[in-house]
Amino acid sequence: MAQERVDAAMVLPNPAVIVHQKLVVDLASRHRIPAAYWFRDLVDIGGLMSYGVEWVDVYRRTAGYVDRILKGTRPGDLPVEQPTKFELIINLTTARALGLRILPSLLARADEVIE
Repeated sequence: MAQERVDAAMVLPNPAVIVHQKLVVDLASRHRIPAAYWFRDLVDIGGLMSYGVEWVDVYRRTAGYVDRILKGTRPGDLPVEQPTKFELIINLTTARALGLRILPSLLARADEVIE
């Protein structure tokens, strides 16, 4: 991406990124590539921003499925559900390091802003 001089990147989940997430974040930072990620942990370690499923809600809803299965409901009889809660996390420290100004309207929509 650095050789191609991309303006920004959206990093999607895949096994290589998951295993090497710190390296991916460090490379984007070193080459000054603003990147958005699918999971907040990458923002916690220095990524610019993430937009994705709120995993606490997913885990909470999963517990309800487990409870119903343990009470005798066949897994095949349970409805398939899609995530309903998403979160936007922005790392302002990383934005400043990249020389980016995040619009106040985007900051206002963020679920969390890391300073």
